[in-house]
Parts: sequence; C-alpha cells; structure tokens
Amino acid sequence: MITAASFLAGLVFGVGLIVAGMANPEKVLGFLDLAGAWDPSLALVMGGAIATGAGAFAFMRKKTRTLLGAPVRLPTARAIDRPLVLGSLVFGVGWGLAGICPGPALVLAGYGAIKGMVFLAAMLAGSALFEFLRTGNRMSDRGENEPPPP
Repeated sequence: MITAASFLAGLVFGVGLIVAGMANPEKVLGFLDLAGAWDPSLALVMGGAIATGAGAFAFMRKKTRTLLGAPVRLPTARAIDRPLVLGSLVFGVGWGLAGICPGPALVLAGYGAIKGMVFLAAMLAGSALFEFLRTGNRMSDRGENEPPPP
C-alpha cells in the first residue's frame, strides 16, 4: 500500500510540475530574470507549495504515524551551517543557469528530454563528488542513518 501511495504522490507531483510550468526551463528562467522580461506566475506556484507543505508539516508534527501506519520522521536539524549555505548556493546557481531543479529534471527525463537527462547525470555526479569530498575518500565512513551500500 505504501508503494502504491508513493507512486500516486509522485504522479500527482509530476503532473503538477507540468501543469504549473515548472518542467519548462524557459518559463523558470523567465521567473528568475528579474532585470528582464520577468514572469511572476511561478511565485504563485511556489507560494501554494509552501502553504501546502507548511500545513502538512504542522499536521504531521502532532502525529506519530502516517495515514498508512509508517512512523513519522520529520527533520530535526535547525542549524544554518556552512554545508547548508554552500548547498543552497550551488542549487541556486544550477537552477539559475539551467532553469531546472531535481523534480522537474525527473519529469523532463521521463519524457525523453536531453536537458533533463544531462541535468540528472550532472546532479548524480555532483552528489557523488560531494560524498567523496565529505568522507575524505573513506567511502566506508557512513553515518548511522545512511543505508548500507548495495
């Protein structure tokens, strides 16, 4: 049941990205172009997403189990540290250059767009490089919450 619910949630999310225009890099870049022909329509999409997410987090904060019975695991980190700031900067620069972020990249790759596939490959390479640098080339140095290698 959890797998079916996850699939349905992902499908709704992907359709939402397409309908909202978030899977269109040109539309996203138009939103980010504050000095040119700015397109503010994605601000409404983001505002709706933030409101929905805030409501969901507030609702689930009081629960110990999800609607399907799985344990609730909400983030506990509150610190704004160097990795968070640097990661946010890298994400923002990538988003600004490509007009794509991870969710829309999956949508784009799903319907065969080369931009989406290239973005996903670069994202995976960047994640692997980060992990390599973070562990100091000690791939066996895994945190207690990280899954074991396959």
